[in-house]
Amino acid sequence: MDRIAIIQDFKTIILANGTFPEHEIPLSFLQHAERIICCDGGTENLLKSGLEPSFIVGDLDSLSENIKTHYSPILNHDPDQETNDLTKAVHFCVKNGWKEITILGATGKREDHSLGNISLLADYTMKARVQMLTDYGVFTSMNSSATFESFRGQQISIFSLTPPTLFTTSNLQYPLDKKELTSWWQGTLNEATEDHFNIEINQGKVLIFREYPHIQKK
Repeated sequence: MDRIAIIQDFKTIILANGTFPEHEIPLSFLQHAERIICCDGGTENLLKSGLEPSFIVGDLDSLSENIKTHYSPILNHDPDQETNDLTKAVHFCVKNGWKEITILGATGKREDHSLGNISLLADYTMKARVQMLTDYGVFTSMNSSATFESFRGQQISIFSLTPPTLFTTSNLQYPLDKKELTSWWQGTLNEATEDHFNIEINQGKVLIFREYPHIQKK
């Protein structure tokens, strides 16, 4: 089975237009990024932090005329109304061969936008290795059995996007044994008992949330 950690060497960062990161872990990803792709409206938040975008992707309707003029060489206009700016940014990265991606700033504002962005991870995983960091933990997606790096007491939540999926787990406080999760709340608020845990599935798309070791905001 794959072993999944918070990948520190994912140097391609996509910054969405949600709440700008405050936790030290996502902030460190921004500081050490090789390239930062901003989703349209996320650009102003990045500039306020003192960092510069490598590229700006989206329908560009949230950008001021000053930013459009100043950053015109790195603008990538995509008017497609069938996808959101985050998906456009992921497609842009994949097209350019950057297939190890960390997404920041995708949550924290409107709840419907947050849920939509999180659920899209399951689609992105079909094309690239993608993780989404919030101010509280990391979301990853799986479509086959996997082992996750963890620590004792780490809070874990499991979300089944395409039931019926049967789950069997080990090293979690509340184990599952060929259990189907029929509602999103059913797999939440679990806890790791070792430095890793296993999730076996028979099919489907699954999202995993793992809490950071310490919640310390800047």
